[in-house]
Amino acid sequence: MKIGILSYHFPPEPAFIPGSLAEELAARGHEVRVLTGFPDYPGGQVYPGWRQRWRHRTRDDRLSVRRVPKYVATGEPSTGARMASYLTFAGSAALVARRFLAGIDVLYVFQLPATSFAAVSVSRLIGRVPTVLHVQDVWPEDAAGGDGRWTARLTAAMTRAFRAADRIAVVAPSMRDLVVAAGADPERVSVVLNWTDERIFQPARPSAEANRLVRRDGRCVVMHAGTIGARQGLETAVRAAAELDRSMDLVLVGSGADEPRVRGLAAELRAENVRFVERRSPLDMPDLYAAADYQLVMLRDLPELRGTVPGKLQAALSCAAPVVVSAGGDTAELVERTRAGLSCQPEDWASLADRFWLAATIPPSARVDMGRRGREAYLREMSLPAGVDRMERLLREVARNRATA
Repeated sequence: MKIGILSYHFPPEPAFIPGSLAEELAARGHEVRVLTGFPDYPGGQVYPGWRQRWRHRTRDDRLSVRRVPKYVATGEPSTGARMASYLTFAGSAALVARRFLAGIDVLYVFQLPATSFAAVSVSRLIGRVPTVLHVQDVWPEDAAGGDGRWTARLTAAMTRAFRAADRIAVVAPSMRDLVVAAGADPERVSVVLNWTDERIFQPARPSAEANRLVRRDGRCVVMHAGTIGARQGLETAVRAAAELDRSMDLVLVGSGADEPRVRGLAAELRAENVRFVERRSPLDMPDLYAAADYQLVMLRDLPELRGTVPGKLQAALSCAAPVVVSAGGDTAELVERTRAGLSCQPEDWASLADRFWLAATIPPSARVDMGRRGREAYLREMSLPAGVDRMERLLREVARNRATA
């Protein structure tokens, strides 16, 4: 097939899903054309060595990438700056779409609401090309920063995109209901779980350096690796760990906007078993995962988080790391169904303390079994080959149906 990909972010940005999908589809013999912007995420500045300009195109065998200028919302962007970035990307993409995407059999659109305006404008310009939306997020309120006017505009654009799409792929079962409520035809919605970067996240043996950094006194170690932000609610984990200061260690690897508050709570509670490790490269993480006993996955009790599965869960399962999950919805259901770890209700520190205590008492051999079951589930349901197989089938199906219509 000739496949067009429309994505607001693309490698070298940390946009692994559209990047790996494009590479894999090209490796399978398809001609892939990617329409995207210039790299600026997450720093809010165009990457060093890059300059926004028109007619920027790279080709690699069957994969072509066309980048178009957009407004770069520097620093911590305001709602207006963020919307300006979305709209200018949509306008730039529309200017080149008719020629660059001419003759494609199917269009794949990654990540709403950031691409909502672009999806509508590009689809209108390229005519009756079948479209598959890959939806990672359905909450325009977050993208619009709570601004009611922009939330309404994003919602309208998303609804038009949902109604026009031939198929919609969502990243978690409960997200299907949210997409249908937002205007999608339920018969056109399929679940395609995200995968992780399997070139990095594989089972490993811990190095001596990782053990020195993570472990002490032979106690059970539960590690949270990633963003320390509002969605994670790590204050709950700190309170739970503080109750078990002689039974386990909680190691927080990473940083984020809520880090000062989380550090302050640990100091206030005198939780000496809570330790902080600065952000590390993704390349270092399998080694650190292996040095810990469990990986912690935290999500607050918010409606928009019940229909999502955070990427750190796939990374942990791919590394055969058992998990402790404080979350609701699909994340907890997946862990319980696969028996890959322990789970409890979100934002309930007493329940999480109970799970930490249970985790510490489980024998090492049983922890290994949890990790093995998690990796088997990952390979079966969430791996790169499994995910691309499902997405390729959707693309073929809509291209074939439109051709015979």
